[in-house]
Amino acid sequence: PLSLPLFLPLPPSKTQKCMSSMQTGTQMVKLRGGSKGLVRYFYLDQHKSCIRWRPSRKNEKAKISIDSIREVCEGKQSEIFQRYSEGSFDPNCCFSLYYGERLESLDLVSSTGEEARTWITGLKYLVAGISDEDSLAKRQRTRDQYPYRSNGHQTFAEADKNGDGSLSISEVLQLLHKLNVNLPRQKVKQMFKEADTDDNQGTLDFEEFCSFYKMMSTRRDLYLLMLTYSNHKDHLDSIDLTRFLEVEQKMTKVTKDHCLEIVNKFEPCSENQKQGVLGIDGFTSYMRSPAGDIFNPEHYEVTQDMSQPLCNYFIASSHNTYLMGDQLMSQSRVDMYAWVLQAGCRCVEVDCWDGQDGEPVVHHGYTLTSKILFKDVIETINKYAFLKNDYPVILSIENHCSVPQQKKMAQYLVEVMGDKLDLSAVKADEQGHLPSPDTLKGKILVKGKKLPPNIDEDNEEGDVTDEDSADEMEDDCKLMNGDTSMTRKQVENVAKKKLDNLLKESKIRDREDPDSFTIATLSPTGKPTDQSASKVTTTVTIETTVPLAHWLFSCRKKKTMKLSRALSDLVKYTKSVGVSDIETQGDWQVSSLSETKAHQIMQQKAATFIHFNQRQLSRIYPSSYRVDSSNFNPQPFWNAGCHLVALNYQSEGRVLQLNRAKFNSNGNCGYILKPACMCEGVFNPMMEDPLPGQMKKQLVLKIISGQQLPKPKDSMLGDRGEIIDPFVEVEIIGLPVDCCKEQTRVVDDNGFNPMWEETLVFTLHMPELVLVRFLVWDHDPIGQDFIGQRTIAFNSMIPGFRHVYLEGMEEASIFVHVSVHDITGKVGTKGATRPFVASGIKGLFHRNPKQASLDSHVAAQLSRKHPFGAHLLRRTASEPTKGEPKVKKGFPEIAIDTKDYSSEGASEDRESEDRDLSASSQPPQLHQRNGDAKDTHFSFAKIIHPPDRCGISRSRLNSMIITQVHLVLETLKGCKMCSFVTQHNGTAVSSFEGVCN
Repeated sequence: PLSLPLFLPLPPSKTQKCMSSMQTGTQMVKLRGGSKGLVRYFYLDQHKSCIRWRPSRKNEKAKISIDSIREVCEGKQSEIFQRYSEGSFDPNCCFSLYYGERLESLDLVSSTGEEARTWITGLKYLVAGISDEDSLAKRQRTRDQYPYRSNGHQTFAEADKNGDGSLSISEVLQLLHKLNVNLPRQKVKQMFKEADTDDNQGTLDFEEFCSFYKMMSTRRDLYLLMLTYSNHKDHLDSIDLTRFLEVEQKMTKVTKDHCLEIVNKFEPCSENQKQGVLGIDGFTSYMRSPAGDIFNPEHYEVTQDMSQPLCNYFIASSHNTYLMGDQLMSQSRVDMYAWVLQAGCRCVEVDCWDGQDGEPVVHHGYTLTSKILFKDVIETINKYAFLKNDYPVILSIENHCSVPQQKKMAQYLVEVMGDKLDLSAVKADEQGHLPSPDTLKGKILVKGKKLPPNIDEDNEEGDVTDEDSADEMEDDCKLMNGDTSMTRKQVENVAKKKLDNLLKESKIRDREDPDSFTIATLSPTGKPTDQSASKVTTTVTIETTVPLAHWLFSCRKKKTMKLSRALSDLVKYTKSVGVSDIETQGDWQVSSLSETKAHQIMQQKAATFIHFNQRQLSRIYPSSYRVDSSNFNPQPFWNAGCHLVALNYQSEGRVLQLNRAKFNSNGNCGYILKPACMCEGVFNPMMEDPLPGQMKKQLVLKIISGQQLPKPKDSMLGDRGEIIDPFVEVEIIGLPVDCCKEQTRVVDDNGFNPMWEETLVFTLHMPELVLVRFLVWDHDPIGQDFIGQRTIAFNSMIPGFRHVYLEGMEEASIFVHVSVHDITGKVGTKGATRPFVASGIKGLFHRNPKQASLDSHVAAQLSRKHPFGAHLLRRTASEPTKGEPKVKKGFPEIAIDTKDYSSEGASEDRESEDRDLSASSQPPQLHQRNGDAKDTHFSFAKIIHPPDRCGISRSRLNSMIITQVHLVLETLKGCKMCSFVTQHNGTAVSSFEGVCN
């Protein structure tokens, strides 16, 4: 989110006056851009959590939460204001709010400048009060504290349907349904009666509601954990707490004073504080604080070595930074540069074109995207580049301007950025490497074309290759092995894709400006086959590949543009070159490749690509097919050591979540140090054992419970929808050999405090590259709905009992136990090991389960009886949704798939399109008749089935056990390694042993 400018805090009396005035409300004009505006009454709600207005057809939805506001801008700065003629409004009465993930604007005009100042100051105060507080510090709350925070008051107010300041039993029941709590009505009535202690019987006031909530929200998992380390006392003393912190949380040198600090900070009971002990409320508060979060708090700061050459780092990069939406018709905004820079991005893109009145503009050429001034972009970058951190910013210039406007660009860069612009002479270190991020702190590097050294220094301009267009042409002219023919459909696809380039060439030819460049396209020397019309509808051929190759090379040589020396001289360490133009010496070059070309190199020459990235920078940009501004999967290119993987920051979704997780692991400074094996030596990320002989890691994740999981955002009935049936999925993202995913069973009708108590085990060959993704889903008979996610770099996870807070949700979390072990030798199976289901809550305290114990527990689970048809109603950890593969290995063919969905739910629902696996077999759906239950209700008393020696997976076997026994018999027929006994009404009726085929 955008940070607000710093301002002096108001005295308490003036703050209260400002808040009171906003809550009273003000009549203002709401601008829409295409009309005179709407007069509305705006006010701050009683909880100071939302800005509301009336009248509105949206009714209760006519609001903007304070938490969603990214920036408050004074005056007429927004694009909406620019649409109105000069003098339409007094600038002192105008201000704008930017809010939400897509930075929508609310543009307002007040009656007086004083009213505008009151709102601007008040809003900045409210937003700064939220954004300056550590996001994790919001979670330092116990069950006692819950109702007292602002959104607790809001929850109470929303539950109070009749507005009488108290809750009836029916209102409480509706609230519980909204909170995904499924308690028996009699139990609710009993707790309601216990909490209702005043004279006004039959209703709960706010304080009584606090007591009711406390009774309802007892954490069984934390209570039993406390009992384990307190020897069944109702509190933890300093000795107990020390043992817990050292044994489970892996803390070292825990002192008694540190334990007493925890008690004083988190224990709400004064009697416990006097005794220096931590009760269940204090323990709950501590575990839900930043100290109990899964993310290593040290990684909120820069902890990695920042003194190595630039080519040893991954660098957070943006593509078409100025766009707010798609690549064809969306708005261009200077605000996007401020947003991405403060979000940690260190490489931004600026597409420069000739504008009116000699002023260069920034937009996506030959589309309907709006234009913004180059000067405004440079001023914004200069203002926001180093607000969050001082590490260097790379300015990727895509130059389409004539020489006069190139000179204007160079003038603005020098005048606006001044000393921040790195104009030092290019000199490598003693080893001939690029300078380090530490060396370049506070500097802005210009990435762009540079005049060749053979041009006279007195010349103010010269010709350089326009390699980007040449590369695109080569991409489209595919040289096929053997036959060089293309179908008509293929020809049409190429023609459609290159329409914008044809327009570009035509427009350039028509210009009379002598400083503009031309493109001389030669006719192919090959002889196209002359065929009848009916034949032309099928193929077009060229006789040989040799003339075509010469033609392409000629086109490349002729594809040139004029470059101003003033702009060329600003390029120092980041010279843009084509892949074929790479010089043997000079590490200060940057090669840009499309995702398609980079993927081809990855598949064919992965080790060579790694070596290339060890000595100079590479930039990967999205395919031209992604007109919707979707994003490609960046992980394969990180695996290859690519530095600048440029993403569309305006398209929120899975890819940006991965990107955030990666760069958050080093203080979100925009630079991540690559693993040592990727900086020197030989390394192939595509091999099954990329680092033979080196230690591997085993990640053991115990998924214990969930807390306050909401209903899916896209639920048709909203809060009135049915109570969710959640399950957790854990995905490992890294090298192809490490990529996999596993999931827990489904918990029915409980989103408030579901218990899973399952263990997932993963083997990691290269943990430095691994991202661990936690997803929570709502199971549905016809599919699954996305609830939330949290993605964390493996190196940023800390061991012990931890809460994983879902991104963008204050309260929703899952409670896990994390342990990591070193393993040696060859790993028999890739990725995930079979889930381990603990038998009861005491399974929380089992440590380091061995594979044999995992199998025994799974066998125990298989021996339980399942109701007939249960497989039709619930998906379990060992029973994936029909048609969805259980484990993901390798990467999708990104050269083919170009989809990425901005909404997380859509993204996850469509993941199966990217998978390189066949779906697991599923049992046929059974329809039970009244008289068939006796014949079909079988369970296994004994199963011996070694998955490491038999091709039949245990998950497939498990999915068939709950259907009909003959399916299992048929599946295992001929396998001498498998033996089992089935029971019918307690009597063994069938046994089978066969010959393994």
